[in-house]
Amino acid sequence: MSRKLTENNGAGWAFAAPSVLLIGLFIILPFFLAIGFSLTDQRLISPNPTRYVGMENYRDLLGLNVISIEPERDDSGALVRDDDGALEYPRVRSFTRSDDYPQYRGMREWFRVHAGDTAYVVVARDVVFMKALTNTLIFVAVTAPVQAGLALCLALLINQRLRGVNVFRALFFMPVVVSIVVVSLLWRFIYDGNDGLLNALLSGMTFGLFQPVDWLGNTQTALGSIIAMSIWQAVGFHMVIWLAGLQTISPTLYEAAAIEGSSKWQTFRYVTWPGLRNTAVLVLVVITMQCFAVFAQIDVMTKGGPLDSTQTLVYQAVERGYGRQDISGGSAISVVLFVLVLAISLAQRYFTRERS
Repeated sequence: MSRKLTENNGAGWAFAAPSVLLIGLFIILPFFLAIGFSLTDQRLISPNPTRYVGMENYRDLLGLNVISIEPERDDSGALVRDDDGALEYPRVRSFTRSDDYPQYRGMREWFRVHAGDTAYVVVARDVVFMKALTNTLIFVAVTAPVQAGLALCLALLINQRLRGVNVFRALFFMPVVVSIVVVSLLWRFIYDGNDGLLNALLSGMTFGLFQPVDWLGNTQTALGSIIAMSIWQAVGFHMVIWLAGLQTISPTLYEAAAIEGSSKWQTFRYVTWPGLRNTAVLVLVVITMQCFAVFAQIDVMTKGGPLDSTQTLVYQAVERGYGRQDISGGSAISVVLFVLVLAISLAQRYFTRERS
């Protein structure tokens, strides 16, 4: 019996060996190489020898500081104002390029807030990375709950015994099987600021009152436009997962709820949702991973613009590592992204365990 079990294990490992080898070669090994490269000044193509720089790449990425700036005053001590009546402040570069403030050297203004007459300027060593980090977190925070909720609504809708329901299932799932590059190109034409379908539709609905908007060329609308497209493209995939979870709930529970006179909301709250708890965890984890890995939409539709308003961590890692040939910087971004995703995954797991 023991010999037979050993032979079966040997056969199993033999079948698994190619997959284990590929995973180790293309996932595990690059991961450790990225950690190693992030501690050096490695370039993709460079005649200079590679040097160990320790945590310098991470300091360059994550370096933040706050400068408190008072408004300028004239010789009499009165506040100086511009032609519009706004207070005038010293230029930030007078701090970041001054030998009197070495802690701010090499930093750039990210944003500022005002408290009374004092301006608090947040400066960063890598403003583009900070924008990419913020955009990625916004993308995850908006896309994950909206996409999960919309997918659940669609799953509840098509989990009915209605004529032609399979047609709706196919229609809702169709965007998933289309390449994300093709979808991005399609939506780039829809969002076109001149002859785009969205502008034409809104203009027609308002009888010409709506003024065309360059959805992807405006810093206020570019990221939101990509979020809307991403939700539409992947909602069908998560709908199928919700639908599979719905079909595992025993019909007898719904029959018992109907006998007790439960309303639709009570049935969903006390029967459907508890039965979908494990499915909800899976859906949220999958959506979160997909959101953090957003790249193709950015690359096809905006290239990170306008004015870095659609930069994301993955796009920054690829653009810096291969576009600028800065492998060490791209590797550092990848490691930061891994730590961020790991922290959020552990937080989700802890929250789910506490709720259960």
